[in-house]
Amino acid sequence: MQCNRNTSAANIFILDWNDKMKVYCDFTHSEDESAVALGNFDGLHKGHQKVILQAAECAKRGLVPTVLTFSGNTCKNSPEKPCGEIITMEQKINLLERMGIKQLYVLPFISVKDMTAEEFVTSVLSGVCKAKETSCGFNFTFGRGGTAGSGALAELCARRGIESSVAGAVISGGKPISSTRIRRLIAEGRVGEAAELLGRPFCFVSPVVRGNRIGSSLGTPTANQKVPPEFVKPKYGVYASRVYLNGKYYCGVTDIGLKPTVGSDRVLVETWMPDYAGGDLYGKTIRTEILKFLRPEKKFSGLGELKKQILINAEQSRDFFKKHGAGILNY
Repeated sequence: MQCNRNTSAANIFILDWNDKMKVYCDFTHSEDESAVALGNFDGLHKGHQKVILQAAECAKRGLVPTVLTFSGNTCKNSPEKPCGEIITMEQKINLLERMGIKQLYVLPFISVKDMTAEEFVTSVLSGVCKAKETSCGFNFTFGRGGTAGSGALAELCARRGIESSVAGAVISGGKPISSTRIRRLIAEGRVGEAAELLGRPFCFVSPVVRGNRIGSSLGTPTANQKVPPEFVKPKYGVYASRVYLNGKYYCGVTDIGLKPTVGSDRVLVETWMPDYAGGDLYGKTIRTEILKFLRPEKKFSGLGELKKQILINAEQSRDFFKKHGAGILNY
C-alpha cells in the first residue's frame, strides 16, 4: 500500500508500507498509545539519534515507538548554510527501523505550519498519535511561526497527561552536532569529519545507471549513480570509497562531478572497484560510502593521462583501507 500524493501539499513522499514499520504521510490515527520523537531529523545524526532512542526505549513500557517528522525543505541555499538532503527517505526508514521505531509520520509541513502550539499538541500529538510520552531536541520549535519551543511543549503535554523529555546537544569538537555543520563539511569535501558526526559514512544508495562507457574502454569500468536533485552537493573531486554490494564490501575510487576531461552536463557518482569482477551492475542498487577526499577534479590532456591518474587514486584508496580500514564506521 502506498501513501497517496496530494498535489496541494508540497513534497509529500510516496512510501510503501513496511512489514516492520508503518509509514503515514497523513493524519491517520495511531491504533495504539505511543511514545513520539519529534523533529526534522534531516540527517539522522548523533544528536537526532539521542532524541529518537528515548522514544525507542519506551517500547519496554508498552508504548509504540514513533517518530513524527515533516516533509518539505524550506531551507535557502547559501555558502554559509548549504542546503540539501543528507539521506534519502528510504535510507531514513531503514535506519529508523534498526533503531527500534515501529511507526513513522511524515507530515507535510504545509499542513501544520499554521497550527498554534496548543492545536498541534491537541490535534496531532494527543489526537492522531495518541502520545503518552514525547521527546525532542533542545532547539525544537513548533507552532505558527515556530514561536514555541521545548519548554512550551513540556507545559502543553503536561496538561494532557503526556510526559516529555528534552535531549541536550551532543557535542563534538567543542561544538554541537547539527545538520548544517554536516552539510558544510560535505560541501567542503571533509567527509571523514561528517561521518564522525553522523555516526556512519555519508553515502549514496541508488541503482546503477548507464554511462558513456569510457571507464570500460580504459579498463576501469565504473558503476554510475545519479546524485538526487534534492541532495547536498559534495565537493567535486575524487574520493576513496567503499561499496556495499550483494552482502560484501569493495574498495573503490569514486569521482563526483562533471568529468572535465570528457565533458558532461550532469553530475554523476562514478565508482571503480578494482577487485570487483561480478559482471555489469545496471539496475542494481548499491551503497557507495564516501570516505576520504583525494583530489579535486582536473581536466587531463587525454584519456591516457586520465587512466594513469585513476590507477594512482586507486592505489591511494587501497592504502587508505590498509591504514584505516578497521576504523571505518559501519553504516
